[in-house]
Amino acid sequence: MKHFDVLIVGAGPAGLAAAHAAMSKGAHVGIIDDNPLAGGQIWRGGPEQQADPRAPQLWHALQRADNVEFLQQTRVMYAPEPHHLLVQTPDAAHTLHYKKLILATGARERLLPFPGWTLPGVTGAGGLQALSKGGYPLEGKRVVVAGSGPLLLAAAATLKSKGAHIVAIIEQASTPALAGFAFGLLATPSKITQALQLASQLRGVPYLRNSYVHSAHGDGTLQSIQVQRGVARDQETLQCDYLACGYGLLPNVELAQALGCATARRDGQTAVTVDEWQQTSVEDVYCAGEGTGIGGVDLALAEGRIAGLAASGDRAQAREAFARRAGWRKFAARLARAFALRPELRTLAGDDTVVCRCEDVCHGELRTHTAWRSAKLQTRCGMGPCQGRICGGATEILYGWRPDAVRMPISPTRISSIID
Repeated sequence: MKHFDVLIVGAGPAGLAAAHAAMSKGAHVGIIDDNPLAGGQIWRGGPEQQADPRAPQLWHALQRADNVEFLQQTRVMYAPEPHHLLVQTPDAAHTLHYKKLILATGARERLLPFPGWTLPGVTGAGGLQALSKGGYPLEGKRVVVAGSGPLLLAAAATLKSKGAHIVAIIEQASTPALAGFAFGLLATPSKITQALQLASQLRGVPYLRNSYVHSAHGDGTLQSIQVQRGVARDQETLQCDYLACGYGLLPNVELAQALGCATARRDGQTAVTVDEWQQTSVEDVYCAGEGTGIGGVDLALAEGRIAGLAASGDRAQAREAFARRAGWRKFAARLARAFALRPELRTLAGDDTVVCRCEDVCHGELRTHTAWRSAKLQTRCGMGPCQGRICGGATEILYGWRPDAVRMPISPTRISSIID
């Protein structure tokens, strides 16, 4: 059994910042991540490959430290007892012991069902971006990027750099909301710089505001989409090979809930509740980054640093990052207001539209139920391999349901790992 002073789950920006802070205080730090490279989703492909200089800086400092251990391609299965995690690697299962635990489990994309969303060629915005970073060929392919939030711009820029032809970017937020958000960027100059860089990279790409994908069509694979546009609600057909569609992000809170950490509903998301030191309701368990609410890389870095310092016993230095965290929390609040989902998105699915893709459960089967548990028992919605991570976010929007329990193991697990 391995023992750590501070064990961190997640090697994205929050996890790396927490590890760096704890490392600097002499703590023996372990970092768990289920990917082969550190960086999480935002710094996917490894910190050394990122334009953001903070990524390689953190990575190199951690690589040089002799009190930091990375456990890549490692998944948490469950917590057999307090201060212990059972994890699975490609080869075996192990039990890890910790004095302090920091959850930096990040977020996943919110996908909403509409007619045709299960056609081959329809993906998440971040999903297609990740595939392209991994070498998926998009040269010359016609791609529509749709949904909501700044992620659409970043995804479109990445896809364009990989040779894709971006047909259009479709944003569901209204023009006044977007204008207000743009004006608010004056409080965060670094975001203005990012916005200008993206605008330059996406010059000439149509940006359709106050619009959303109504349906996708094709014979066996995606060929076109129907777009609902503008105040007049005119419909337009766009021909495309891929539709990358995502409606923001959802915090990954399953591990926190399994450990008994309190969560709360904020800005349309279920997020982990933390105090000023990023500590959860469970003693010796902290949470930082998107798990506490969607806020972006800068907020994740600030929260990660506070959590790492607090977990290592240096609250005085942790307090120095409070002002930076407060500033980025204000940015996160503006983000949530500007890109709040419009009510029309709840009405797109027809009775024959699949909502739970793992178990092929349609909207018509689900809308008669009043709660997640009854729907789950009667239809098997949420009981497939993703364990409700995809359909759970959709049913929360469509029906107002919240999953009431976390199934163990937390991630798909080999039988041999449980037996051992």
